[in-house]
Amino acid sequence: MRVLGIAGSVRRDSHNRKLLRAAAATLPSGVELELWDRLSELPHFDEDLEAGPVPAAVQELRDAIADADAVLISTPEYNAGMPGVLKNALDWISRPFETHPLRGKPVAVVGASTGLFGAVWAQAEVRRVTAHIGARVLDRELPIGLAHDAFGEDGTLSDADQIAALAGVVRELVDDVQVLQKA
Repeated sequence: MRVLGIAGSVRRDSHNRKLLRAAAATLPSGVELELWDRLSELPHFDEDLEAGPVPAAVQELRDAIADADAVLISTPEYNAGMPGVLKNALDWISRPFETHPLRGKPVAVVGASTGLFGAVWAQAEVRRVTAHIGARVLDRELPIGLAHDAFGEDGTLSDADQIAALAGVVRELVDDVQVLQKA
């Protein structure tokens, strides 16, 4: 089983990339997480570009989602919402609306931010948008607040309760994939 991880931050050492790596460490046997970290290569969504040929980075993201069994999005919070690069990616992914690769796909959203509340507003916004475009979104959140202190120097999540909560989100995502595969 393959889970595609998308960090809503383009910063190389972002807390949300670390959170995805922490999620990978909690995956059950036989499940792998592939990190798609090319959000900065996506052009601004433009219906003129959509007419074809679709930009290469957009097609690669669509293909990565289509090839994955589930998607795990880890988002920071910028100005009480999701980062523009992540919203841009979701806009590209959602086209064509009836047949895009995220439709019906299990999605979980987690987040880390340097603020106290751990990107809860951004997570809610990402869940709302992904549900609107037809993904099977888990109704869970995992806020990692004060992220600059939440990860050790080696980049791992430090708090045992947060690790357990992250493992729970990942387990629920994997369980949802298995339910779909049995149907």
